[in-house]
Amino acid sequence: MTKETTPLIDTVLFDLDGTLIDSMPELAYCANQCLAEMGRPTLPIETLSTFVGKGLERLIIRFLANDINAKTVAPDLLQEAKEVFSRHYHANNGLFSELYPTVTEALEQLKTERYKLAVVTNKAIEFTLPLLDKKGISHYFDAIIGGDSCEHKKPHPAPVLLALEKLSSTADTAVLIGDSLNDAQAANAAGLPCLVVPYGYNEGQTINQPEPGALVDDMHMAINWIHAENTKRKNNN
Repeated sequence: MTKETTPLIDTVLFDLDGTLIDSMPELAYCANQCLAEMGRPTLPIETLSTFVGKGLERLIIRFLANDINAKTVAPDLLQEAKEVFSRHYHANNGLFSELYPTVTEALEQLKTERYKLAVVTNKAIEFTLPLLDKKGISHYFDAIIGGDSCEHKKPHPAPVLLALEKLSSTADTAVLIGDSLNDAQAANAAGLPCLVVPYGYNEGQTINQPEPGALVDDMHMAINWIHAENTKRKNNN
């Protein structure tokens, strides 16, 4: 009987905010500009950082209510806040954010090693594309999936599966690198391992080791994990 072989990882998907880019300073700035313009109290960045992770609309709902568990506010209030926040974010997108250390080097290495790369973020595509351009890393990616690229956001697996489809990849050849439970759950539901960095947001909670997957300190450690996993698969085939 022929032994079934396990394909090697050739596809790496990345979350954006809290994984590749520290965008919290500009998100907090725009949130507080929005709150101030609407005559509401501003909030410290430490509080606002816990509101990130479920997309733009949920971020706005949370800072309007000053409640991480808030899921709705008055429709007219939400619409006004979305318009005000979007205006400020379009004007400031990329100005205060920074790439995390080792990100550019890791993307360069993965591209040189011919991995297929994609971004899978809950951030709306209208903000994602300019941010990647301004940070000088958009050219590394073969696909970019935003929070409005399909019906569901992470932790639903749909954005991950859409990225795999666009890359002509399968779950058993891919890994997702993120910073939150949303990423780990989306990856798990889509059938691929998740590597989680500890320096991101995760809605203010400590992130535990995902299964399958691993906690990694930075992008270099993530690459080492991918190399080790591929070596293990080669040896087992």
